[in-house]
Amino acid sequence: MGSGNTGNAPPPADLDELRRELHEAAGPERVPELQRFFKTGPGGYGEGDVFLGVRVPTVRVVARRHAGLNLEDVTKLLRSPVHEERLAALVILVGRYGRADERERQRIFRLYLANTAHVNGWDLVDVSALHIVGGHFLDRRGAERRVLERLASSPSVWERRIAIMATFAFIRAGQYDDTLRLARVLPDDEQDLIHKAVGWMLREVGKRDEELLVGFLQQHAGDMPRTMLRYAVECLDAPVRAELMAAGRRRTATVGVCGPGHNRRSPPSAR
Repeated sequence: MGSGNTGNAPPPADLDELRRELHEAAGPERVPELQRFFKTGPGGYGEGDVFLGVRVPTVRVVARRHAGLNLEDVTKLLRSPVHEERLAALVILVGRYGRADERERQRIFRLYLANTAHVNGWDLVDVSALHIVGGHFLDRRGAERRVLERLASSPSVWERRIAIMATFAFIRAGQYDDTLRLARVLPDDEQDLIHKAVGWMLREVGKRDEELLVGFLQQHAGDMPRTMLRYAVECLDAPVRAELMAAGRRRTATVGVCGPGHNRRSPPSAR
């Protein structure tokens, strides 16, 4: 009897094969748009990042096909200079975290924190921080969550975004304190990517507890960058929104440094 695959059994997970599939799905014609969108030029937040032009749904399909990749190879993939390879690694880690026992989850969490330098794009943070960092701390309280404060005070914009995006897991579970605490810490952040992420998480709090959000903003709107406040009030009724925006302090975010960050349209590779 042959040793090859039979029936509908999936092929074994293989790092070289995963990379080959991504390169086969590359769309070079999309690369210039991706480079502009993710600010890969000199001084941009994504300076030097490399794109193949693979669409995000295709990256996810390839990653799922190789979900059984061992963690050593996933780490190699996460440390790749190619954006889509890092995205595939994170998709694999998120999927595995959701299926893992506690011991394996600890391994994935530690791997993630040890490699935040490679989770270096807002899309990479947003696809993973909620599930891995937020998931890890969801049932942990108090001192254990101080890791989030360390990340929020990091010189790395990506670690700061990881901190606030991780709290989405808590928000979904009806826990809002950590989001509000970090929202008090991050208004002075110079990066528009952080302003948008904080505003987004505050908006999510407001969807679940509008009174809490409005009370928080009545206290802190004057300390917030305009973009952060605008994102936070977006789902409130127009009169309340106008009142809070009027109370906000007008200040200019450093858009020229970090670009538009997480905006309303999908990245070109998703389309």
